[in-house]
Amino acid sequence: MDRIEVKELSQFTGKEIQGFYLAAEKELREGKQGYYLRIRLQDKSGSVSANVWNNAQKEAENFEEGDVVKVAAMVTNYKGQTQLSISKIRLADKSEYDLNDFLAKSRQDPSKLADEFFGYLESIGNPNLKQLLKAIFDDREFFSKFSYSPAAKSWHHNYIHGLLEHTVSVARLCDYISRFYTVDHDLLMTGALLHDFGKVYEYEQAPAIEFTTLGRLVGHLTIADQIVCSKAAQINNFPSELLMLVRHMILAHHGEYEKGSVRLPQTIEALALHLADNLDAQTIGVQQLMELTPADSEWSEFDRLNNRYYYNYKG
Repeated sequence: MDRIEVKELSQFTGKEIQGFYLAAEKELREGKQGYYLRIRLQDKSGSVSANVWNNAQKEAENFEEGDVVKVAAMVTNYKGQTQLSISKIRLADKSEYDLNDFLAKSRQDPSKLADEFFGYLESIGNPNLKQLLKAIFDDREFFSKFSYSPAAKSWHHNYIHGLLEHTVSVARLCDYISRFYTVDHDLLMTGALLHDFGKVYEYEQAPAIEFTTLGRLVGHLTIADQIVCSKAAQINNFPSELLMLVRHMILAHHGEYEKGSVRLPQTIEALALHLADNLDAQTIGVQQLMELTPADSEWSEFDRLNNRYYYNYKG
Protein backbone atom coordinates (compact mmCIF):
# COMPACT_ATOMS: atom_id res chain seq x y z
CA MET A 1 0.00 0.00 0.00
CA ASP A 2 1.21 3.50 -0.76
CA ARG A 3 2.14 5.65 2.20
CA ILE A 4 -0.92 7.01 3.97
CA GLU A 5 -0.64 10.71 4.74
CA VAL A 6 -2.05 12.12 7.97
CA LYS A 7 -4.74 14.06 6.10
CA GLU A 8 -5.99 10.76 4.62
CA LEU A 9 -6.23 8.79 7.88
CA SER A 10 -9.92 9.56 8.52
CA GLN A 11 -10.74 7.51 5.41
CA PHE A 12 -9.37 4.42 7.18
CA THR A 13 -11.39 4.66 10.41
CA GLY A 14 -11.90 1.20 11.91
CA LYS A 15 -9.03 -0.28 9.89
CA GLU A 16 -5.47 -1.31 10.72
CA ILE A 17 -2.79 0.71 8.96
CA GLN A 18 1.00 0.69 8.81
CA GLY A 19 3.16 3.66 8.03
CA PHE A 20 6.11 5.92 8.74
CA TYR A 21 5.59 9.17 10.65
CA LEU A 22 7.70 11.68 12.50
CA ALA A 23 7.24 11.65 16.28
CA ALA A 24 6.96 15.39 16.85
CA GLU A 25 6.00 15.07 20.54
CA LYS A 26 5.76 12.26 23.06
CA GLU A 27 4.56 12.23 26.64
CA LEU A 28 4.33 9.37 29.12
CA ARG A 29 1.07 9.76 31.01
CA GLU A 30 -0.53 7.92 33.90
CA GLY A 31 -4.09 6.75 33.37
CA LYS A 32 -6.57 4.58 35.26
CA GLN A 33 -5.04 1.39 33.88
CA GLY A 34 -1.42 2.48 34.32
CA TYR A 35 0.95 4.36 32.07
CA TYR A 36 0.26 5.07 28.43
CA LEU A 37 2.27 6.93 25.79
CA ARG A 38 0.77 9.92 24.01
CA ILE A 39 2.45 10.83 20.72
CA ARG A 40 1.88 13.52 18.12
CA LEU A 41 2.76 12.01 14.77
CA GLN A 42 3.22 14.20 11.73
CA ASP A 43 4.09 14.33 8.09
CA LYS A 44 4.05 17.20 5.63
CA SER A 45 0.24 17.02 5.41
CA GLY A 46 -0.47 17.51 9.12
CA SER A 47 -0.38 15.82 12.50
CA VAL A 48 -2.45 13.30 14.46
CA SER A 49 -2.63 12.18 18.09
CA ALA A 50 -1.69 8.57 18.80
CA ASN A 51 -1.57 6.39 21.91
CA VAL A 52 0.46 3.37 22.95
CA TRP A 53 -1.51 1.54 25.64
CA ASN A 54 0.69 -1.52 26.26
CA ASN A 55 4.29 -1.52 27.56
CA ALA A 56 4.25 2.27 27.31
CA GLN A 57 7.26 2.89 29.56
CA LYS A 58 9.42 0.43 27.61
CA GLU A 59 8.28 1.71 24.22
CA ALA A 60 9.02 5.31 25.25
CA GLU A 61 12.69 4.39 25.63
CA ASN A 62 13.00 3.17 22.03
CA PHE A 63 12.73 6.52 20.25
CA GLU A 64 12.98 10.26 20.86
CA GLU A 65 11.03 13.30 19.73
CA GLY A 66 12.15 14.13 16.22
CA ASP A 67 12.68 10.49 15.23
CA VAL A 68 10.84 8.87 12.36
CA VAL A 69 9.01 5.76 13.51
CA LYS A 70 7.12 2.95 11.82
CA VAL A 71 3.78 2.15 13.40
CA ALA A 72 1.07 -0.45 13.11
CA ALA A 73 -2.12 1.08 14.42
CA MET A 74 -5.89 1.04 14.41
CA VAL A 75 -7.45 4.24 13.09
CA THR A 76 -10.13 5.32 15.57
CA ASN A 77 -12.57 8.15 16.03
CA TYR A 78 -12.68 9.66 19.50
CA LYS A 79 -15.20 12.45 20.11
CA GLY A 80 -15.25 13.16 16.40
CA GLN A 81 -11.46 13.25 16.05
CA THR A 82 -9.22 10.84 14.18
CA GLN A 83 -6.62 9.15 16.39
CA LEU A 84 -4.31 6.17 16.17
CA SER A 85 -4.23 3.33 18.67
CA ILE A 86 -0.75 1.92 18.19
CA SER A 87 -0.11 -1.81 18.55
CA LYS A 88 3.48 -1.77 17.28
CA ILE A 89 6.03 1.00 17.04
CA ARG A 90 9.73 1.01 16.21
CA LEU A 91 12.47 3.41 15.26
CA ALA A 92 12.74 3.63 11.48
CA ASP A 93 16.05 3.18 9.72
CA LYS A 94 17.16 6.17 7.67
CA SER A 95 17.21 3.99 4.55
CA GLU A 96 13.44 3.47 4.88
CA TYR A 97 12.24 7.03 4.41
CA ASP A 98 12.80 10.44 2.86
CA LEU A 99 12.86 13.10 5.57
CA ASN A 100 11.24 15.63 3.23
CA ASP A 101 8.02 13.60 3.47
CA PHE A 102 7.68 14.63 7.11
CA LEU A 103 8.61 18.31 7.10
CA ALA A 104 5.68 20.64 6.56
CA LYS A 105 6.39 23.73 4.45
CA SER A 106 4.56 26.93 3.67
CA ARG A 107 2.23 26.65 0.71
CA GLN A 108 3.45 30.05 -0.44
CA ASP A 109 6.53 30.57 -2.60
CA PRO A 110 9.32 31.74 -0.26
CA SER A 111 11.04 33.71 -3.03
CA LYS A 112 7.85 35.71 -3.65
CA LEU A 113 7.43 36.23 0.09
CA ALA A 114 11.02 37.49 0.27
CA ASP A 115 10.39 39.94 -2.58
CA GLU A 116 7.31 41.24 -0.80
CA PHE A 117 9.21 41.51 2.47
CA PHE A 118 11.94 43.66 0.94
CA GLY A 119 9.34 45.68 -0.92
CA TYR A 120 7.86 46.68 2.43
CA LEU A 121 11.35 47.44 3.73
CA GLU A 122 12.09 49.71 0.78
CA SER A 123 8.76 51.52 1.29
CA ILE A 124 10.00 52.95 4.60
CA GLY A 125 11.02 56.58 4.18
CA ASN A 126 12.60 57.22 7.56
CA PRO A 127 16.35 56.82 6.87
CA ASN A 128 17.19 55.70 10.41
CA LEU A 129 14.56 52.97 10.43
CA LYS A 130 15.50 51.78 6.96
CA GLN A 131 19.18 51.66 7.93
CA LEU A 132 18.32 49.65 11.04
CA LEU A 133 16.31 47.14 9.03
CA LYS A 134 19.03 46.81 6.41
CA ALA A 135 21.63 46.25 9.12
CA ILE A 136 19.69 43.16 10.15
CA PHE A 137 18.14 41.75 7.00
CA ASP A 138 20.78 42.57 4.40
CA ASP A 139 22.90 39.85 6.05
CA ARG A 140 22.29 37.06 3.52
CA GLU A 141 23.19 34.25 5.92
CA PHE A 142 20.79 35.59 8.53
CA PHE A 143 17.96 36.19 6.05
CA SER A 144 18.36 32.65 4.74
CA LYS A 145 17.81 31.34 8.29
CA PHE A 146 14.94 33.79 8.78
CA SER A 147 13.30 32.62 5.56
CA TYR A 148 13.61 28.94 6.51
CA SER A 149 12.49 29.21 10.14
CA PRO A 150 9.09 28.24 11.57
CA ALA A 151 7.07 30.83 13.47
CA ALA A 152 6.03 28.52 16.31
CA LYS A 153 6.45 25.04 17.71
CA SER A 154 2.86 23.85 17.59
CA TRP A 155 0.18 26.55 17.10
CA HIS A 156 0.52 28.76 14.01
CA HIS A 157 2.86 28.79 11.00
CA ASN A 158 4.71 25.84 12.58
CA TYR A 159 6.42 24.81 9.37
CA ILE A 160 9.40 25.67 7.18
CA HIS A 161 9.18 29.29 5.89
CA GLY A 162 6.43 29.91 8.45
CA LEU A 163 8.22 32.85 10.06
CA LEU A 164 8.64 34.68 6.74
CA GLU A 165 5.02 33.96 5.78
CA HIS A 166 3.73 35.24 9.13
CA THR A 167 5.94 38.36 9.03
CA VAL A 168 4.77 39.30 5.54
CA SER A 169 1.14 38.72 6.55
CA VAL A 170 1.53 41.01 9.56
CA ALA A 171 3.22 43.60 7.34
CA ARG A 172 0.27 43.46 4.92
CA LEU A 173 -2.15 44.08 7.77
CA CYS A 174 -0.06 46.93 9.17
CA ASP A 175 0.26 48.52 5.74
CA TYR A 176 -3.55 48.41 5.46
CA ILE A 177 -3.96 49.83 8.99
CA SER A 178 -1.65 52.73 8.18
CA ARG A 179 -3.96 53.83 5.35
CA PHE A 180 -7.04 54.18 7.53
CA TYR A 181 -5.80 55.03 11.02
CA THR A 182 -3.61 57.80 12.41
CA VAL A 183 -0.40 55.88 12.92
CA ASP A 184 3.21 56.42 11.91
CA HIS A 185 3.51 54.23 8.80
CA ASP A 186 7.30 53.87 8.92
CA LEU A 187 7.37 53.04 12.62
CA LEU A 188 4.52 50.53 12.38
CA MET A 189 5.98 48.78 9.33
CA THR A 190 9.37 48.57 11.05
CA GLY A 191 7.66 46.88 13.98
CA ALA A 192 5.89 44.46 11.63
CA LEU A 193 9.14 43.40 9.97
CA LEU A 194 11.07 43.15 13.25
CA HIS A 195 8.55 41.85 15.76
CA ASP A 196 9.35 38.11 15.50
CA PHE A 197 12.82 37.94 13.96
CA GLY A 198 14.25 36.73 17.28
CA LYS A 199 12.51 33.41 16.61
CA VAL A 200 15.42 32.54 14.32
CA TYR A 201 17.31 31.93 17.57
CA GLU A 202 14.35 30.62 19.59
CA TYR A 203 13.53 27.54 17.51
CA GLU A 204 15.43 24.88 15.65
CA GLN A 205 14.09 22.26 13.26
CA ALA A 206 16.16 19.11 13.56
CA PRO A 207 13.84 17.72 12.20
CA ALA A 208 10.98 18.38 14.65
CA ILE A 209 10.53 21.97 15.79
CA GLU A 210 12.02 22.44 19.25
CA PHE A 211 13.06 25.30 21.50
CA THR A 212 16.73 26.16 21.69
CA THR A 213 18.24 26.65 25.14
CA LEU A 214 18.46 30.38 24.41
CA GLY A 215 14.83 30.36 23.34
CA ARG A 216 13.69 28.73 26.58
CA LEU A 217 15.81 30.87 28.89
CA VAL A 218 15.65 34.25 27.14
CA GLY A 219 12.90 34.20 24.49
CA HIS A 220 12.51 35.87 21.12
CA LEU A 221 11.22 39.24 22.40
CA THR A 222 14.32 39.84 24.50
CA ILE A 223 16.64 38.37 21.88
CA ALA A 224 15.26 40.75 19.24
CA ASP A 225 15.46 43.71 21.62
CA GLN A 226 19.14 43.03 22.31
CA ILE A 227 20.00 42.75 18.61
CA VAL A 228 18.10 45.92 17.72
CA CYS A 229 19.96 47.84 20.42
CA SER A 230 23.27 46.49 19.19
CA LYS A 231 22.58 47.38 15.53
CA ALA A 232 21.23 50.84 16.39
CA ALA A 233 24.38 51.58 18.39
CA GLN A 234 26.36 51.11 15.18
CA ILE A 235 24.31 53.76 13.33
CA ASN A 236 25.54 57.33 13.77
CA ASN A 237 23.17 59.47 15.84
CA PHE A 238 20.29 57.01 15.84
CA PRO A 239 17.55 58.94 17.71
CA SER A 240 17.15 57.62 21.23
CA GLU A 241 13.39 58.19 21.32
CA LEU A 242 12.91 56.40 18.00
CA LEU A 243 14.91 53.44 19.28
CA MET A 244 12.77 53.36 22.43
CA LEU A 245 9.59 53.24 20.32
CA VAL A 246 10.92 50.39 18.16
CA ARG A 247 11.98 48.47 21.26
CA HIS A 248 8.57 49.00 22.83
CA MET A 249 6.77 47.52 19.83
CA ILE A 250 8.92 44.40 19.99
CA LEU A 251 8.62 44.00 23.75
CA ALA A 252 4.86 44.66 23.81
CA HIS A 253 3.63 42.82 20.73
CA HIS A 254 2.25 39.84 22.67
CA GLY A 255 -0.21 42.29 24.18
CA GLU A 256 -0.69 40.76 27.63
CA TYR A 257 1.64 39.76 30.44
CA GLU A 258 -0.15 36.40 30.58
CA LYS A 259 0.84 35.82 26.95
CA GLY A 260 4.53 36.51 27.58
CA SER A 261 4.55 40.21 26.75
CA VAL A 262 7.35 42.15 28.45
CA ARG A 263 5.24 45.34 28.39
CA LEU A 264 1.63 46.20 27.58
CA PRO A 265 1.19 48.17 24.32
CA GLN A 266 1.36 51.86 25.26
CA THR A 267 1.63 53.54 21.85
CA ILE A 268 -0.90 53.35 19.06
CA GLU A 269 1.69 51.67 16.81
CA ALA A 270 2.43 49.03 19.44
CA LEU A 271 -1.29 48.37 19.88
CA ALA A 272 -1.88 48.11 16.13
CA LEU A 273 1.09 45.75 15.76
CA HIS A 274 -0.18 43.51 18.57
CA LEU A 275 -3.64 43.30 17.02
CA ALA A 276 -2.26 42.55 13.54
CA ASP A 277 0.10 39.92 14.92
CA ASN A 278 -2.66 38.28 16.95
CA LEU A 279 -5.13 38.36 14.06
CA ASP A 280 -2.76 36.50 11.77
CA ALA A 281 -1.47 34.05 14.39
CA GLN A 282 -4.90 33.12 15.77
CA THR A 283 -6.64 32.92 12.39
CA ILE A 284 -3.95 30.72 10.86
CA GLY A 285 -3.79 28.61 14.02
CA VAL A 286 -7.52 27.89 13.84
CA GLN A 287 -7.32 27.41 10.08
CA GLN A 288 -4.63 24.75 10.56
CA LEU A 289 -6.78 23.07 13.22
CA MET A 290 -9.84 23.05 10.96
CA GLU A 291 -7.89 21.60 8.06
CA LEU A 292 -7.23 18.51 10.20
CA THR A 293 -10.89 18.21 11.15
CA PRO A 294 -12.64 15.41 9.20
CA ALA A 295 -15.34 16.67 6.86
CA ASP A 296 -18.01 14.63 8.65
CA SER A 297 -17.01 15.94 12.11
CA GLU A 298 -19.19 18.67 13.59
CA TRP A 299 -16.46 20.07 15.84
CA SER A 300 -12.70 20.57 15.70
CA GLU A 301 -10.21 19.04 18.08
CA PHE A 302 -10.04 20.92 21.37
CA ASP A 303 -7.90 24.07 21.16
CA ARG A 304 -5.95 23.95 24.43
CA LEU A 305 -4.37 27.35 23.86
CA ASN A 306 -7.71 29.18 23.66
CA ASN A 307 -9.75 26.65 25.67
CA ARG A 308 -12.48 25.94 23.11
CA TYR A 309 -13.72 23.85 20.19
CA TYR A 310 -14.59 25.31 16.77
CA TYR A 311 -17.73 24.52 14.83
CA ASN A 312 -17.03 22.90 11.47
CA TYR A 313 -19.28 25.09 9.30
CA LYS A 314 -19.48 23.60 5.81
CA GLY A 315 -21.17 26.54 4.10
